[in-house]
Amino acid sequence: MDKPCPPPDPDPRTPLLAVPAGTCDCHFHIFGPAARFSYAARRSYTPPDASVEAYRRVMAALGLQRCVIVQPSVYGTDNTCTLDAMARLGAGCRGVAVIDETFGEAALNDMHQAGIRGVRFNVLYAGGVEMGAIRAVAERIAPLGWHIQFLLDGRGLAELADDFGRLAVPVVIDHLGHAPAEVGIGHRGNRALLALLGEGRCWVKLSAAYRLSRRAPGYEDVAPLARALIAAAPERVVWGSDWPHPAVSGAMPNDGDLLDLMGAWTDDATVRHKILVDNPAVLYGFS
Repeated sequence: MDKPCPPPDPDPRTPLLAVPAGTCDCHFHIFGPAARFSYAARRSYTPPDASVEAYRRVMAALGLQRCVIVQPSVYGTDNTCTLDAMARLGAGCRGVAVIDETFGEAALNDMHQAGIRGVRFNVLYAGGVEMGAIRAVAERIAPLGWHIQFLLDGRGLAELADDFGRLAVPVVIDHLGHAPAEVGIGHRGNRALLALLGEGRCWVKLSAAYRLSRRAPGYEDVAPLARALIAAAPERVVWGSDWPHPAVSGAMPNDGDLLDLMGAWTDDATVRHKILVDNPAVLYGFS
């Protein structure tokens, strides 16, 4: 299915939350221009252009100094658009690529020099790399100190937990595990996520609450899981906007609202500093 996507809210508001210097958005995408960067024929959606210039306006409105661009599924393993955006955003930007087992040492070293610090396996949307390649990719990237990031349906995490523990690299789980909020914090997938995090076997992105929730814009039904994840390992969670919010099925979120969720999920300024500044510095190698 090739589903067109709506554009993001063009007016991100300034958050009520005062964010610390060095705050990092650990999950966003750049799309296009489509005339220059072609989309993969096999894809689940077609986004409108979402430019570096537009994202810089988001950074300015939210008070961000650092960012991590994530290669979206619509480009497959062609990371050209992502690498181009990283070069334009400069030293405050890191990246997560999509590769398969055919990428050689020289290509990976070039990507490392460009700021890539992880690879993503997306098993929800067409265009991602198959899960069968995980072990080979993990062995290939381990010498670089990269991690593997997973976008999956968190309701199945219990079946994957042992496999994650056997990988040679750190694991990062997208979007609070990506299980619908309605299943509840007691669902076995959410229990597995909390166990993985609490045991130091993964990191979790506190991102895209709007994808799990039926209660915009406060997403109160996601809050119990978010707070539990923070409590389980405040040193292993990071925040991300998921701008420009591709393939959204409900109301388009405002990025200021999404950053303000950090104030709703923890009232501890020291913990917020870890999530917004210190943890991204460790995970992505910011100095």
